[in-house]
This record gives sequence, structure tokens and C-alpha cells, in this order.
Amino acid sequence: MTIPAFAPTAHTDTFARDHLPPLALWPELRFDLPELDYPARLNCAAELLDHAAGARAALRGEHATWTYDQLRAQVDRIAHVLRGPLALETGNRVLLRGTNTPLMAACVLAVIKAGCIAVPTMPLLRARELGAIAGKAKVDAVLCAQSLRAELGAVELPPAARTRTVYFGGAGHDSLSPESPESPESPESLEALMAAQPAQFAAADTALDDICLISFTSGTTGIPKGTMHFHRDVLAICDCFPRSVLGSRADDVFIGTPPLAFTFGLGGLLLFPLRVGACAVLLEKATPETLLAAIAAHRATVCFTAPTFYRQMAALIGACDPASRRSVSAGGASAPDHRYDLGTLRRSVSAGEALPTATRDAWRSATGLEMIDGIGATELLHIFISAADGNVRPGATGKPVPGYQACLLDHDGLPVGPGVIGRLAVKGPTGCRYLDDPRQADYVLNGWNLTGDAYEMDADGYFYYRSRTDDMIISAGYNIAGPEVEDALLRHPAVAECGVVGRADEQRGQIVEAHVVLKADVVPSAELVAQLQDFVKSQIAPYKYPRAVRFLASLPRTETGKLQRFRLRAPSAEGGQ
Repeated sequence: MTIPAFAPTAHTDTFARDHLPPLALWPELRFDLPELDYPARLNCAAELLDHAAGARAALRGEHATWTYDQLRAQVDRIAHVLRGPLALETGNRVLLRGTNTPLMAACVLAVIKAGCIAVPTMPLLRARELGAIAGKAKVDAVLCAQSLRAELGAVELPPAARTRTVYFGGAGHDSLSPESPESPESPESLEALMAAQPAQFAAADTALDDICLISFTSGTTGIPKGTMHFHRDVLAICDCFPRSVLGSRADDVFIGTPPLAFTFGLGGLLLFPLRVGACAVLLEKATPETLLAAIAAHRATVCFTAPTFYRQMAALIGACDPASRRSVSAGGASAPDHRYDLGTLRRSVSAGEALPTATRDAWRSATGLEMIDGIGATELLHIFISAADGNVRPGATGKPVPGYQACLLDHDGLPVGPGVIGRLAVKGPTGCRYLDDPRQADYVLNGWNLTGDAYEMDADGYFYYRSRTDDMIISAGYNIAGPEVEDALLRHPAVAECGVVGRADEQRGQIVEAHVVLKADVVPSAELVAQLQDFVKSQIAPYKYPRAVRFLASLPRTETGKLQRFRLRAPSAEGGQ
């Protein structure tokens, strides 16, 4: 089954649907699995919340645990706030800012249940980045955690959104108590507004292809791209990878590190657990040590994080007793300093960057668990190639998840066979639909989504990651656009020119490396390196800063003036500070 006719929209504000790309530029959408046959009128938040009820734990945060009944009540109160005091219409866009807490999760679900469109943003984004997103999506309101208030204050928001900006959480209670929605904070806080609302809300009557989520990603130019997803897309990712590969169960306890603003985290730490009536543990901040401790404390069964975390956790665990998966010292006695009982953990999912074989092996040695590797994309919402258990093949990401198809294309768009590196092309029930962006034509070719990854396939249909086909830098699970870092560096008064590339790194996969040409009167120094790094951190999200800075007399360019990044990546370019 391919693209169906649009169902009549229930949105009063049709901005998002009006700015979908032309149908001719869409990827081919396929709904070959019976579980993907959804009704024409569908509200995915209601579908996720209404099938499970009672006192079963739904979300656990640092300050509170919410049952399914309590979660639904809080979601419904927020939905009333959106449609009542904030006077939002269906189809309006709501910018969301917050760390991983039950209240942040409830905000995402409430926006969708109210018939509006959620625009989640990563907590570390700076004002300039947030302003670009808010302007592109023409957001109508903002729900923001108090802890992130300072950066939001510097954002140039659309006027309607500025007057409809509401803050939630506060010192020591970012996760609202389910028994008492009142907050001691400002009377204009979200908690105070919620306290005046009823705990039942009739979900907006939305179409299965009404847009409910705009997830932003930075491409190689650093200009944010909004990927638009339908109600049916949200359910489709829940009914493909978790069902076919992960094997999610109602008794699972999900845990991990990716923010809910990442589609990797949104799926793995909220949507997937809710779909099967399971529980999710939301950690506001995590280190390898605290994640291991939380897995043990909450008796988690499914973990989502990036290879960097698994590599660091494996080193902390040490040797493993496979029978119990409790860490042991080399001599067989219990390790007193790093005793993490991982006996309940049955699934560990890695995505966000390529999984090195050495990391897979170290994790298996430390825990007895076979890693589930996966590749996904913001454009397709979640994982579409993966493998688990006996289907894992060393070095391979896996095979297409049931519901998806994949192949490799050459530069002319023709399929290549086994043993040849090509451009990864994917199609399935989800696909790229950029918000009013000419780059749609670059991502979709003959109905296929081109992910920007170079892969190789073997004779058995397993896909092996080789590299990125564009200039995106993937460091510790984060996608970082080199030109965005260049733009930040060029704002420093000492910088004349710069070029940013990814440099291979054993710990992080890649690091951001900046090649800088200084102005004539500036002298290179270690102190200047630190100044440039701090300056970038103040301009854009801190994780994007260049961990290596090289000073050059000039940058390699073509006769037409185009920067030759491949020469910056060459080993001979590693000289300098």
C-alpha cells in the first residue's frame, strides 16, 4: 500500500499541512503490515494513553512516579490549559523545552492530544538556534522548564508565542507531584494553571495524517530542517522496531540517556513503553556511573543510549558472572567499588552513531548481553535497520526492520549489489517531509529516502556502515554540522577564516576539529584555543565546540573558492596547535 489520499484535516490552523512538500517530492510510503492499518480519524496520544489504566507505573522521575491514571490526568489538565487559558487552536505549534522528566513527557503528549503540534527542542540549544527553530515553525506558544528560562529569554519569538510562554517546574520539583498539581511557584506557572483544570479532556478529533510533531535536525549547512510527522507515523514506529526486533513487553522497564527532544529518546523512553503499557524511567542528567546505578535501582529491563556510554559503562563493570550479570573482580569475588546488579537487563539498544565492534564485544563481555544496534533518522522518526539475538552479525548494523525496505544506490541512483559501497536508501511507513525546505529534493530520490550514510551490503542482506556521505560530524551520539561551528567561530574577532571537519576519535567516534586562519595581528597560542572553544560554547550548544583547534596560514580551496574539506581531513592536516 502506498500514499493514500489525505484525510480531511481537523486542524483550524493549516500552516503545517500547507507547508508540506509537494506529493511528487515525497518518499514512497508503504503500509504492508496489518498492524499499520490505522483508522482515518486518529489521535496518537489518546491511543497511547487510553489502552492502559490503573495503578501500574507509567513514568518514574527523580521526584515522583506516575501511574497510567495519574499520567493521563496530568496530560488532560495540560491539554485544557492549552485550549483554554492559552486559547490555542488545533494545528498551532507549541515549542517545548525541558529535561527528561514526567512533566516534560506529559507536555509532549498533551500538545498532541489537544490537536496541536509539538516542537520539542534539545535542552542545550542556545538562543540563536532556538530562534531559528521558532521562526521556521512559526510557533504559537512555548512550554519551558524553569531551569532553561534564561536562554529562552534571549530568543526572538513570534509575538503570539511570547505572550503564550508558560514555565513549569522549579528548584527541586521539576517533576510535578501527581497527587497535587499545585506549585509554590508563580501563579502563572503551568502547575498553577493545571490546578484549575479538570482531569478529563476529550482528545481532539484529528486525522491520521494530520501533523502532530515537528522534529528539527541540523543538516550539513547548519540551517535547521523541520521534519514533519503524522499521528500515524508515531504509532508506526511503535509497531515496527519495538514489536519485531526489540520485543517490548508490558512488564518492561525502559531507561536511557537520549533527551525526549531526540526522536531516539522520544521513541525509546516514552512512545515505545506507553504502546505496550510498560514503564519508563526518566533521568534528568546521567553519567555512565549514574545510569548503571539507576538500571540496578529501578530493575530496568531495556536500555537506550549511545555507543560512547556503553563503552564507558563496560569499563566500569569489569568482568561479569554470566549467570547473574553481576560485576565481579578478576578473582571471582564481588567487586566492592563497582557492583552494579544488571540481572534484570535483557535488552540494550545502541543508536545515534556507528557502533564499533570493540564496544559491542566489551559490553557483551561485561554483561553477557548482545547489543541491539540500529540506524534511524529524524526524517524517518526512528530505527529502520537493526538486528537482535541470533540475527546479530559482527560488524553489521543489521537488516531492514519489518515494515521497511532498504537498498544501496550509486551516484546515478541505480542499485548496487553486495560488496559495493553505496548510498543508503530506505522506504517504509515513515519518511522525509521537510517543513517548507528545498532540501526535500536532495533527501528523496525515486521514492527512496537517502539518509546520507554510506553502507555496504553482504550477500545475505546485512548492512554494514562505512561512513557519512555528507559533512555531518557524529560525536558521542550527537549530530554536529561543521558549517554551524564555522559560523560560530567566524563571529570571534580573531578569526579570519575557518573550516570544521570530523576527526576520528577512539572514545567519541569523532571529534569536532577546527582549522582556523587568524587575522594578521593575532598570534596563535594555547590560551587562544581555549578562548575560541569557550566562545563557541557561548554561541551554540556546548557539545558542538571544537575539541581540537589547528591554526593554518590558509585554507585549501578550489579555483572557484570552494573549501576542500577532504584536504582538512587528511593526516597531513593534523599539524598546528
